[in-house]
Amino acid sequence: MTAKILGPGATVGILGDGQLGRMLALAAARLGLRTHVFGQEVDSPASQVATAATRAAYDDLAALDRFAAAVDVVTLEFENIPTATLDHLAPQVPTRPGAHVLRVTQDRLLEKDFVTATGGTTAGYRAVDSLADLESAIDALGLPAVLKTRRFGYDGKGQVKISARDEAGAAWARLGPAPCILEAWVPFERELSVIVARGVDGAITSYVPVENRHEHHILAVTLAPAGIPQDVAAAATAIAEAITARLDVTGLLAVEMFLTADGRVIVNELAPRTHNSGHWTIEGAATSQFEQQLRAVCGMPLGSPAVIAPAEMRNLIGDAAHDWPKYLADPRAKLHLYGKAEARPGRKMGHVTWLKDR
Repeated sequence: MTAKILGPGATVGILGDGQLGRMLALAAARLGLRTHVFGQEVDSPASQVATAATRAAYDDLAALDRFAAAVDVVTLEFENIPTATLDHLAPQVPTRPGAHVLRVTQDRLLEKDFVTATGGTTAGYRAVDSLADLESAIDALGLPAVLKTRRFGYDGKGQVKISARDEAGAAWARLGPAPCILEAWVPFERELSVIVARGVDGAITSYVPVENRHEHHILAVTLAPAGIPQDVAAAATAIAEAITARLDVTGLLAVEMFLTADGRVIVNELAPRTHNSGHWTIEGAATSQFEQQLRAVCGMPLGSPAVIAPAEMRNLIGDAAHDWPKYLADPRAKLHLYGKAEARPGRKMGHVTWLKDR
């Protein structure tokens, strides 16, 4: 049965109300779509620009029922939505991506098992549920290694590097007793990501691999396209598309990767949503990642991901956002501010993109 195509006038429900939801809502307005965001923050970035907003807990079933009745499709801007929320919504309204995607991507162990089963390469890893497990994992993987919580980690949170065996106890005390995973250290040359779009009909298209540079575990700069050999770019894209198809994603999947000095592509993490490393697409691609997610979940034809011009995107983190007059004075800079009232260390307040001559 062919899925209904949602067009202008339809309402897209967005779970999550941060800056990604904000940019989704802005892209939706260009397509004549309405948006209704569901989140928990007061005066959130997305609620400032969406057509409607619900502020409630993700387990508030009555609020979820009202939300479902008010929208034509549900998508997300934040992957740590409880799967029970999507399970409750799915019988009432199409949810794209579905809870089956989050069950994999919310758990680092299940995620790595899935990637390897799909033919991708990951860092060596072991499940860790006790200090004894951690010591056994160190024996198997060697040091240095990274201990991570299996769930709810991002921007360097929920992880600690272990360089010597006598650090194991402190690392476990810091992250345990939550279920964890130990990952072997990858001596990478650079970090990459590929964003894949997959429509309701299974059609797939991908943006070029980009290079990501982090500072203090937070993405600082993205360079698009990544300056890598064509065969490496093709390999990275192929595994990202294979993972997206096998995971049965409807929407976007961002695949973060490491590139080693000998040209190997190692999958690090998956994010089933628009991604910070795709912000360059607003100005630098024929179709932005935000419009692409909307096209995918609404059953519209996917847009072209072609590069208009090479781009550099820089995040404005914390007080860096106070430099906005400087960027407005730069004729080549495209400034995006997220409407957050307070600039805190490590908080993403906006970004700037520069297009470059080919």
